[in-house]
Amino acid sequence: MNILLEARNLTKRFANVDVVKNLQFTVNEGDVYGFLGQNGAGKSTTLRMILQLIAPTSGEIFFFNNKIKQGNNTLLRQSGAIIERPDMYKYLSAYDNVHLFAKLSGVKVTKQLVMDQLEMVGLAERCNDKVKTFSQGMKQRMGIAVALVHQPKLIILDEPTNGLDPQGIADMRNLILRLSKEMSKTVIVSSHLLSEIEVVANRMLIINKGQKIVEGNVAQLLDPANTLVEINTTNNIDTQQKLQNTKWAKCIEKINSASIKIRMSKNEVPDLIEMLSLNNTNILSVTPRHSLEDYFLSLTNNNTHVEPFTN
Repeated sequence: MNILLEARNLTKRFANVDVVKNLQFTVNEGDVYGFLGQNGAGKSTTLRMILQLIAPTSGEIFFFNNKIKQGNNTLLRQSGAIIERPDMYKYLSAYDNVHLFAKLSGVKVTKQLVMDQLEMVGLAERCNDKVKTFSQGMKQRMGIAVALVHQPKLIILDEPTNGLDPQGIADMRNLILRLSKEMSKTVIVSSHLLSEIEVVANRMLIINKGQKIVEGNVAQLLDPANTLVEINTTNNIDTQQKLQNTKWAKCIEKINSASIKIRMSKNEVPDLIEMLSLNNTNILSVTPRHSLEDYFLSLTNNNTHVEPFTN
């Protein structure tokens, strides 16, 4: 797998505060790369450094193993981006907006090119309508049409589902998957909607306070063999005692009056329930918790550092 983008010790300091600190990560060609972090974690600052909208205090960015220097447009010519909300000329039609941005990008503009871009994002039938009449979701899709008009290798989407209704979120999810699977684009997606990243991304990076917490393959990081199971019974203290002489005793992570939490394989949950039932345990609920949201919160709330996978 070819490395398309690499950040080495990327740091950005504002007023003696390191908003991003010694950040290192790699994006492989063909990835849908989820970029996760709480508000203020440094995600947008990092993306702005990649796009040369701001200069890093220190560190290096490489594009296909070539170091990118400030003012070098090599990466910019091969990338498209939506940072926050896309800016369009709201009194121009969708067609005229794409046509104008295509000319500004220096590509040869044809009617077919413009209509292909609008068709790609599902707006061909609205090509003559002014952008001011569009919903936020339609404007986001318009932004992607513009960002891709010069056929970049990399597209960067910063919170692309912000302000969208459920249908708009679904449309954006399907478009990202299409960009990856049908058009072979490499996509970096920064989002706070963790469930969406879990669906679309194959690799991800989690940062907290400007530093990398974990980076790796989504399927491995969310391995069902490492599931946190939350058990609630009528007497959790008694249940803990029943677990002491079982293989799950060493897997107990937390116990209180509300629940018992055990780190185990998801496939073992039926065996656990059977054992408790045979020991006359009154089980109120057994909930496997292994979603990206649970994983993200467990890392960022505890500020735990996990060694990255190399996939």
